Amino acid sequence: MGNPDGGTTGRARAATWLAVYLLLVLAPLAILMVGAQPRPGGFWWDFALALGYAATGMFGVQFALTARFKRATAPFGIDVIYYFHRFLAVGALALLLLHAGILLVRHPAATGGWDPRSMPAHMLLAWVALLAFAALVTSSLWRKRLGIGYDRWRRWHVLLAVGGLLAALLHVHGSGSYLAAPVDRALWIALGAFWLGLAVWVRLLRPAWLRRRPWQVVSVRPECPGTWTLSLAPRHGPVPAYQPGQFAWLTLRAGPFAMREHPFSFSSTPTRAGTVSFTIKELGDFTRTIGSIAPGETAYVDGPYGSFGIDRQPEAAGRVFIAGGVGIAPVMSMLRALADRGDTRPKWLFYGNRVRERSAFADEIEAMAPAIGLTVVHVLLEPPPGWQGETGYVDSAVLARHLPAEVAGLQCYVCGPNAMIRLAEQSLVALGVPLRQVHSELFDLA
Repeated sequence: MGNPDGGTTGRARAATWLAVYLLLVLAPLAILMVGAQPRPGGFWWDFALALGYAATGMFGVQFALTARFKRATAPFGIDVIYYFHRFLAVGALALLLLHAGILLVRHPAATGGWDPRSMPAHMLLAWVALLAFAALVTSSLWRKRLGIGYDRWRRWHVLLAVGGLLAALLHVHGSGSYLAAPVDRALWIALGAFWLGLAVWVRLLRPAWLRRRPWQVVSVRPECPGTWTLSLAPRHGPVPAYQPGQFAWLTLRAGPFAMREHPFSFSSTPTRAGTVSFTIKELGDFTRTIGSIAPGETAYVDGPYGSFGIDRQPEAAGRVFIAGGVGIAPVMSMLRALADRGDTRPKWLFYGNRVRERSAFADEIEAMAPAIGLTVVHVLLEPPPGWQGETGYVDSAVLARHLPAEVAGLQCYVCGPNAMIRLAEQSLVALGVPLRQVHSELFDLA
């Protein structure tokens, strides 16, 4: 996860993939221009149809955004792609609602009325698609408020997405006057097959590939109350190459087809071969059982992913790390790598926690700090009696008390709850750090 690739090459790749995305979104509209055109139906009729085609195309491309193609996500960071996926779904639903609203107001006879028993099949499919997409977007935006568990939401998310897209494709196929020509219909079928093929790749082919590459749990150890580190190793072959700060999707006590994978950052470093480690806090329905995992259990690891990490800014004059709670995991990956590489450039770690006892890796951090030029600043919300350190939040005042006056050459890495990330980003920029040198790992992908 993290910020986009820097430099000219990264910007060129980003521009290329944005162009590919736009082509995929505009493909349904381009199909309308192929072959013989039907007679114009008036502005509102043609505008509504264009909105419907565009919305269908946007929902179809959603499968490409979640397919985890590493080359496509690398210039942006997969967390950015997932957030874009979320906002794009809202935009596509808005277009679909506008499409339906215009037809209901301006051309009510074409919609088949309100009675599903008398509707043509293709119009009934239109309502199925609209309701499926509305439920999909609503449940995604308000999952936590609605009390929907992550695993259950993921299963329904897939069913609603595939079912809604299939209903939309059949609706267009059955009602589209623009698809009267055989070439138009063939192109539309090919485009629909491509979108559904992406869904097959994501939900069937990639899980089948992962199933053939199992891992096993090597050890489970507590780091602090409620936080555990799992070390894993592949059952066959070496650990895949990864960079400090990256993450992977982890599946435990289930197979890859069960859709019970969760994203976690590596807390291990690739400079220490043989195993990888994930440090996980007991927060939800999945993570609260982490402590009961036993060595020898089977796991599945899909990764690495993400652009968050120190290896993308090797020229940094110094580095600032800001971590909140279990956001220390990718920071530990980076600090361990810097220690193994003998990096002595100046570094600062601002580590926010509610209480001192929940500061994972505190002893290891203190031990490595002198050798790598690391200044450690603990920031507590509930300090113990006699605490002489920082309290409250990692804001501009806290940063200013410990960072040098000249901060323009520092590369900064932020990981933690979203509210903490926003405050840290604003504080760093207020102190004079260019925004392009602030790299954040977005904590919540769903």
